[in-house]
Amino acid sequence: MWIYEKKLQYPVRVSTCNPMLAKFLIEQYGGADGELAAALRYLNQRYTIPDKVIGLLTDIGTEEFAHLEMIATMVYKLTKDATPEQMKAAGLGAHYANHEKALYYENAGGVPWTATYIQAKGDPIADLYEDIAAEEKARATYQWIINMSDDPDINDSLRFLREREIIHAQRFREAVEILKDEQGKKKIF
Repeated sequence: MWIYEKKLQYPVRVSTCNPMLAKFLIEQYGGADGELAAALRYLNQRYTIPDKVIGLLTDIGTEEFAHLEMIATMVYKLTKDATPEQMKAAGLGAHYANHEKALYYENAGGVPWTATYIQAKGDPIADLYEDIAAEEKARATYQWIINMSDDPDINDSLRFLREREIIHAQRFREAVEILKDEQGKKKIF
């Protein structure tokens, strides 16, 4: 189904080692509104979504994995030269004790990722509204991380990701309208 291209969807550059910024970015790695939850949510929901919009969930779910790869790259680059003392000072002491600098699906508070982050009601309209909300929450989180960051290189990549969240929300809104139109049509057998 997928063809892996050995490059990131958008370049990721880091100005300096910054474990504190990495801690904030971990929210988008393994948090409730992060990229992993989004990818799994959309790729799961596509099994109960009408054919008219199934491709949209496949496309966006796949793209979310590309975003997950970008976040992983950012976190790695921000922490690869960090000392244990810097990790501890950034609030990543427990993470370092458990995983050293390995990526781990958790949120910025250190709470492990859970499948309860994924919603699937089985009602296409309800699921798409859930997806719109997820994209808007991710957009807001990216903006807040940008607000806290003083790294222009990271901010460039974060702005790209924030804009993709906006596009995804728009596409899900379009899908809702498509399905609403379908509900209103008379069916003749």
